[in-house]
Amino acid sequence: MRMDARYSRQELFAPIGPEGQARLRTARVLIAGCGGLGSNSANLLARAGVGFLRIADRDLVELSNLQRQLLFDESDANGGAPKALAAAQRLASINSDVKVEPVVTDIGSDNIIDLLTDVDLVLDGLDNLEVRYLLNDACAAQNVPWVYASCISATLMAGLIVPEKTACF
Repeated sequence: MRMDARYSRQELFAPIGPEGQARLRTARVLIAGCGGLGSNSANLLARAGVGFLRIADRDLVELSNLQRQLLFDESDANGGAPKALAAAQRLASINSDVKVEPVVTDIGSDNIIDLLTDVDLVLDGLDNLEVRYLLNDACAAQNVPWVYASCISATLMAGLIVPEKTACF
């Protein structure tokens, strides 16, 4: 498959264009949490051609995830697959040009800086307020922008946090 055909519709969209697509191809993103928000974000980023995705999550796929976490299926749930690994396998079948690094881990003070190494952006798919504050502090210290997102029931909140330019979490 030719790359120019795969992303031709995005390149026709003036705010992206060929230059923006080239930037997406070299972009490196950490997805912190691979539940409802994180897995669906990973899916869209891989389809858009973001060059590198690091997915950090400690949870296993469960049947109750399947109605909203589109990267997973019954075989993942029945096998108790780690979400980060199952997501990486599915994303490889969606776009083999995207490098996906699954990290099955609890995100904590002992590994947050390593997870941020060499990434341009963090997408927050977390469901833990304590870890979200840790992510905020680490992103501020490392000067890495991040997208905060949280969803409960039918309510979503989201925001872009850019160290030294916007308010922080």
